[in-house]
Amino acid sequence: MTDSRSEFIRVRDLRYHVRRWGDPAAPTIFLLHGFLDVSATWQPVAEGLLPKFQVLAPDLRGFGHTEWPQDGYWFPDYVGDFQFIVDHYAPREPILLVGHSMGAQIASLYAGLKPERVRKLVVLDGLFLPDMEAKSAPKRFRGWLDDLKDLPQQKSYASFEELAERILKWHPDVPKDRALFIARCWGREDARGRITLCADPKHRLRGPGLYKADESLAIWSEITAPTLFVDAERSQFAKALPPEETRRRRACFRRHERAVLANATHMLHFSAPAETARAIAAFMEQNSAP
Repeated sequence: MTDSRSEFIRVRDLRYHVRRWGDPAAPTIFLLHGFLDVSATWQPVAEGLLPKFQVLAPDLRGFGHTEWPQDGYWFPDYVGDFQFIVDHYAPREPILLVGHSMGAQIASLYAGLKPERVRKLVVLDGLFLPDMEAKSAPKRFRGWLDDLKDLPQQKSYASFEELAERILKWHPDVPKDRALFIARCWGREDARGRITLCADPKHRLRGPGLYKADESLAIWSEITAPTLFVDAERSQFAKALPPEETRRRRACFRRHERAVLANATHMLHFSAPAETARAIAAFMEQNSAP
């Protein structure tokens, strides 16, 4: 196993943690994790990308070992943070970019807002968030106001093994040894000897805003990078959208192709890490027509 190397950089007044695998002289792939996940769980995928690539994976704000902001979370901040990470590690050359789930939304928005900075894009089981109707705004906004008076509390577990058992309930197809690996990535021991999650519990607050798909579509239409959609055959999130809406969204991407990983679940870097790495590597290595 090739261990990652940890680095800390300042990003918009936050202490950001970034993992690095491989030779800095090799072509670099940036990996962006999903909601409540952390950079460390990319380990099996990173191993599949070595030695042809160097892999860089940040813990997004409020996750893993990156600092927690005091004023909560607003989605555009993830894109803003990533801009500074790219400028730090790749100030001149266009990048190779991969995002999973929430990370796919971040990566795709960045690729549309800064098309000259992204050479190739891979979307791992993402861009399935349903559009939200304007009439739901009052209920959602009131829910946020109520939640501010009763903030989510940090969960804790007696041991990493107990957290692994919880992970197996969420992801029953994951092997037990991999569940324990994930538990050690997601959790850390606190001053009482309990295991707490590395994610800020404020992530579980319902935001007051609505997701408007047309705003994303307008940004995706600006993407010039060839894009690969890697879909998990057994993803529950893909069912959130009717097929025609999925096709409408992907039609925004000027040059795109699709790969389906058989028997993979939404957390395809848990259920099919080797296959995920092969799909990414094959796409990144192939020549693209201008």
